[in-house]
Amino acid sequence: MKRNMSFALSAVLLIALSTLLNGGAVAQDAGTQALYKEHCAECHGVDRLGGQGPALLPQNLKRLRKKKAVGVIANGRAATQMPGFAEVLTKDQIAALTDFVYTPLDHIPTWGPEQIRSSHVVHKPELVEGNAKTAKPVYDADPLNVFLVVEAGDHHVTVLDGDKFEPIHRFKSRFALHGGPKYSSDGRFVYFASRDGWISKFDMYRLETVAEVRAGINTRNAAVSSDDRYVIVGNYLPHTLVVLKASDLSLIKIIPVGDGKGNSSRVSAVYNAPPRSSFIAALKDIPEVWEISYDDDPPAGFSLPWVHDYREDSGDAPKSEPFPVRRIKVERHLDDFFFDQEYIHLIGASRDGHAQVVNLDARRSVADLDLKGMPHLGSGITWRWGDTTVLATPNLKTGEVTIIDTATWKTVKRLKTLGPGFFMRSHDNSRYAWVDVFFGPNRDAMHVIDKEKLEIVETLRPEPGKTAAHVEFDKSGAHALVSVWDKKGALVVYDAKTLKEVKRLPMSKPSGKYNVHNKITYSAGTSH
Repeated sequence: MKRNMSFALSAVLLIALSTLLNGGAVAQDAGTQALYKEHCAECHGVDRLGGQGPALLPQNLKRLRKKKAVGVIANGRAATQMPGFAEVLTKDQIAALTDFVYTPLDHIPTWGPEQIRSSHVVHKPELVEGNAKTAKPVYDADPLNVFLVVEAGDHHVTVLDGDKFEPIHRFKSRFALHGGPKYSSDGRFVYFASRDGWISKFDMYRLETVAEVRAGINTRNAAVSSDDRYVIVGNYLPHTLVVLKASDLSLIKIIPVGDGKGNSSRVSAVYNAPPRSSFIAALKDIPEVWEISYDDDPPAGFSLPWVHDYREDSGDAPKSEPFPVRRIKVERHLDDFFFDQEYIHLIGASRDGHAQVVNLDARRSVADLDLKGMPHLGSGITWRWGDTTVLATPNLKTGEVTIIDTATWKTVKRLKTLGPGFFMRSHDNSRYAWVDVFFGPNRDAMHVIDKEKLEIVETLRPEPGKTAAHVEFDKSGAHALVSVWDKKGALVVYDAKTLKEVKRLPMSKPSGKYNVHNKITYSAGTSH
């Protein structure tokens, strides 16, 4: 019986089947090729780069273990249209398919202007341009104290009233959102990026998806310019930065990422730097940081890579003015990073445990940080402490939070935790910083740190035995929201002063929670 695989199918099986047809190092037989063509190619393409369904590439599902992949192929996946193939394939075939999932490609696939343009769709032309000063939300809640809660369990997003802590709306998202949604400067629009390269623009007032485009094959994240004109997308595959028009997500420019010597690089992450009118991107395979100006009159020191401007009025001819790049050489490549509040210093780390401070004005590394293990600086935060400002970061390998004086870049204190942590958050109006444990036997623990004493003063366990993760505060800092990271999970609301539970909302593996006010004001207590 023919089993067609729709967009929601698990990419694991599809990767396995398609690898038999394309890109793998192992010889394929005609029968397997026919199987892929019959069941997968219509939605996911014979080239494995995706279509209506996700790309069928190992890089897109690195977090899936082999044993789980075997089970998905055999038994299907709940809450999707993925069928089980235990009755169609033998155990040996399933094992062979699983091996192919982890077979690397022998080439870097391309995703150029034709593919990007062909994927572009404007769902609501009348909402492409919006004016928050005259427009009104379709709900009564304070639009600046609304949260977006990404529910990874079933790929949905909940719009949450941050005063009443009641859901306003819930909608289906693209598969595997990543990098955190990014709001326009007024909070009216929000932009999502998925691991499969889809960028979606959502109207927070009308609660409708405005436009979508697929800007890459494997995407790390996206950023929005402070003037609300541009969205930039950082890709793992292909090795590009893609600039889109923020109003309708139409393509403006593709910037190849490389060192000019024939070596290309994945983009670790890209963020907006508001005071600089620029985007900052770290490269994963080349020890460089790129500053891409979106200023109409960029400062000196920027050069123009030979790329095409794809705006409709350009005729696809090279342009000389938009998005010049300033390349900053660093000691090692960076896997994640964050900024000081002035956006002069970039603080970044690589997976080998090396952390450094880069002065963006001086265009060089100015300090090494005494950070062990694998600091998760992408989740780092800062706060005033006495007459200085400190930064704090959790660690993905060791059970500690490191606190560093940003005036001297010296370690002030190391706080021992119950295990490695992932997310850390605070608020200007709160005396506390919260950090999860996330990994290991104590993954259900959430530490609360006194920002003056630099001590852990409380350890909460929202639901014993289930992972507690990703804190975010409401607009005023009066409440802290914590995720019980489980398919049958919950969003737990705490009084940020008394540390007592206020409310609990059932949700499907709630991941990130993103408060509009905190994000558009670039609060020191949250990621940017």
